[in-house]
Amino acid sequence: MNYKDYYATLGVSKSSTEKDIKSAYRKLARKWHPDANPDNPKAAEEKFKEISEAYEVLGDAQKRKKYDLLGADWQQAAQQAEQQQRYRTHFETEGFDFGNIGGASGFSDFFDLFFSGIGRRASAPSSSAARGQDIESTVELSLRDAYEGGRKSLSLQVEDVCPRCHGTGTQHGRLCSQCHGTGHVVVTKKFDVNIPRGVSEGQRIRLAGQGGSGSPNGDLYLVVHILDDPNYQRKGNDLYVDLPVNIYDLVLGGEVNVPTMSGPVSMRIPEGTQNNRLLRLAGKGMPSVKGASSGDQYVRLIGQLPQQLSEKERNLFKELAKLRNGKKP
Repeated sequence: MNYKDYYATLGVSKSSTEKDIKSAYRKLARKWHPDANPDNPKAAEEKFKEISEAYEVLGDAQKRKKYDLLGADWQQAAQQAEQQQRYRTHFETEGFDFGNIGGASGFSDFFDLFFSGIGRRASAPSSSAARGQDIESTVELSLRDAYEGGRKSLSLQVEDVCPRCHGTGTQHGRLCSQCHGTGHVVVTKKFDVNIPRGVSEGQRIRLAGQGGSGSPNGDLYLVVHILDDPNYQRKGNDLYVDLPVNIYDLVLGGEVNVPTMSGPVSMRIPEGTQNNRLLRLAGKGMPSVKGASSGDQYVRLIGQLPQQLSEKERNLFKELAKLRNGKKP
């Protein structure tokens, strides 16, 4: 039997608070839940079991205190615990009933030896008697989705209260076989979401009553992540776009078509415009969620040099160079 470093399993220190431990556990549980790892469910289940075992101890004040007291003397404590178990087995054969104290928990031998005899964390109220938990999930949107807004059908993986144990994590004194002791399961749900026009990175969209099951249900909060766009860069409500133009339009000026979210528009390039100059198209950026005026679009002019010059073109450029240098062609 090997010693279990539960702090290392959860990636926390011995000085971590109860809140820190719970946060680390929930993050790892979402990552390693078997339902979230369909390509390698067996390895995920083993990892998930290790995480659940660590939290079963560190997430309970009584068990954590006992665990911290073990320290370097854990092997000596293990010998004493094994001796107590032998006495228990002897008395059970004589007809004494010890109930559900101890026994196989589904965790490691280390856990069973030291912690399965300590009462589990207080069960959470059933979903029928308490408000369901608020759930947070990430929704990925393209920049155009954010620009246009409107209703969008989404399929999301979210956590919900385990229907088998109703969020307690246990059944008949043992770990729930469906949620593996977490009290929650990952499920796929479909939602019709109203995307606000101009929604930005990190903004939360609330879906009332779409969270964890309960009485009433909790809310679902969708945290918006805007995917990178191949053409536009967003800064606040302003958009930036690179526009390749020929050097003749930069030197002589001219009209060019510029792509915008609302369709192409014509833009005048002033004569003698420098390469990489930014020109502004007022009101062609992202709409404001609050209903204020839209942002602007900034167009960076990228001069394109002609290639594979003909002999005549090369000679003309030479003549221009001489003129600029004050020489007669």
